[in-house]
Amino acid sequence: MKLAIMQPYFFPYLGYFDLIHNVDLFIVYDTVQYIKHGWIHRNRILHPNKSDWQYINVPTDKSSFHSSFKTPILDITIFEAKPWREYLLGQLDHYRLHAPDTNKIINFVGDALSFKLPYISQLNVHLLEQVCILLNIGFHYLYASKLDIILDVNRSAEERILDLCHFLGATEYVNLQGGEALYDIESFNQNNIRLTFRKLPPLQYKTGDYMFIQNLSIIDVLMWNSPEKIKQYLDGHTASEE
Repeated sequence: MKLAIMQPYFFPYLGYFDLIHNVDLFIVYDTVQYIKHGWIHRNRILHPNKSDWQYINVPTDKSSFHSSFKTPILDITIFEAKPWREYLLGQLDHYRLHAPDTNKIINFVGDALSFKLPYISQLNVHLLEQVCILLNIGFHYLYASKLDIILDVNRSAEERILDLCHFLGATEYVNLQGGEALYDIESFNQNNIRLTFRKLPPLQYKTGDYMFIQNLSIIDVLMWNSPEKIKQYLDGHTASEE
């Protein structure tokens, strides 16, 4: 069984969906510490100046942070006092005159965000589900926080991943390419678990008068490419690499 374990990112880049597409089970790693400057509450789209990028954000409620600041992702709530959804959708307006599928994708994003959930992890998983439905790829997931296992915080990050792999009966652990520096292949071999990394070549696509920037949010990819084209691209790169 191929297993992936990842934090729930907000409208992540295409490689994240490639990972989902190439595993049997995806663990939403919501028990690890929330990092304020990570990808849980934000991502990137093109900037109206056509030569840069800008952040799109979900505001988080500071009252949900623990006094130690070591707050697990599952405890982080969304700050609803400001109309952040309307602001985010407004940030997409500049695509309208340039990208072919803007109206369709803005409506899709608006519909996906209209499903109000209190926790950022729940919202992100809902958004992942909606994108996977749009791309016609399977998304079989479990929350780490709902598994009947207590991970020892005194063990290393790699050891905890191995504990989850054993608990779930995984024969292969699949990670994004950026994880190559985090895991030791020998440790996995000694535990009879194959360690592989997804190395999806960047999808190059035309962006009109805008500068093409790699690894932006899936929202940007969808603005310029049909779901069918994206799915075809993912299907064409299905082999894992050690």
